[in-house]
Amino acid sequence: MKKIGKMNEAAWVIGIVVCSLGVCLCTKADFGLSMIAAPPYILHYALREVWPWFTQGRAEYAWQAVLLIGMCLAVGRFRWRYLLSFAAAFIAGNCIDLWFIPLGGPGVYATMAGRIAAFVLGELLTSVAVAFVFRTAWPIQIYELLVREIADRYSLKLERVKMVNDIALFVLSAALSLILTGGFHGFGVGTVIITAVNAPLIALCGRLIDRFFTFEPLLPRLTGWLGGKPE
Repeated sequence: MKKIGKMNEAAWVIGIVVCSLGVCLCTKADFGLSMIAAPPYILHYALREVWPWFTQGRAEYAWQAVLLIGMCLAVGRFRWRYLLSFAAAFIAGNCIDLWFIPLGGPGVYATMAGRIAAFVLGELLTSVAVAFVFRTAWPIQIYELLVREIADRYSLKLERVKMVNDIALFVLSAALSLILTGGFHGFGVGTVIITAVNAPLIALCGRLIDRFFTFEPLLPRLTGWLGGKPE
């Protein structure tokens, strides 16, 4: 079977737009978000009465800005391309807010069946989206950039840095939820399930994607300026 080629740019768009949809669906399921999406949601939940304008999407790119500053301090350097990753986070955050419009707002779905369906679909969509993102040479969001840059700066294994980062975010999510909301809002059984299944599910989606697509850039000059050729 002939593969669909030159998917680099399309993979980036799919990754941003579809991942944002997955986050929205998991939010409406209210079983808990992933350890990556939970901290900004918790900040939004805790501050929404004080700052009504502080939407979940805005909390998303505000949180990634904090991570960007922390990453620069950790690696002891700043590169202008880091700002492109923040731009990707800004677009993703706005996509989250926009997806809530057709989904009926950020409120929780009323029925248990609807919540379960939203959670399962949201996690599947997120895994597919992340698998696409891993195959694009365009700027990745700061979550992934942080892992890559720390591993590169200190010559560490990428998988080990990713594991430590995920554990740290998992613990931070639980702590933020308890401290800022007085309970488990945005963190719950869904967080535990996603943490357990996320990596193998993304790997499975990646293998399926590779059967149908190749990821050469459609716009090689622009891709080179944004971050280089796909590996």
